[in-house]
Amino acid sequence: QVQLVESGGGLVQPGGSLRLSCAASRSMFSINVMGWYRQAPGKQRELVAGISNSGRTNYASSVKGRFTISRDNGKNTVYLKMNSLKPEDTAAYYCMQVPIPPEVSWGQGTRVTVSS
Repeated sequence: QVQLVESGGGLVQPGGSLRLSCAASRSMFSINVMGWYRQAPGKQRELVAGISNSGRTNYASSVKGRFTISRDNGKNTVYLKMNSLKPEDTAAYYCMQVPIPPEVSWGQGTRVTVSS
């Protein structure tokens, strides 16, 4: 199973931007759809963005127009550019295949905190 390492999180003020990165341990060519998920304290993990090998993207309504997902298969990396961040975007962010495989091994995630 591919190992995924997320990075790029941090503390940012409302309205700010961050770019998250997800590095895979092997080629992602065999994975059609990669996604970014997030889990806020006390809430279930949710899918916020997905991207197929062909570049087709989908976004949760809560982030559409503010977040942009991209992938570079040559670098085995998926990115999430987040603009106009809001306090409700505060969460731990994870990348993973879409749909989630039955025997999933999540990475450590990267924490995003949006606060003034």
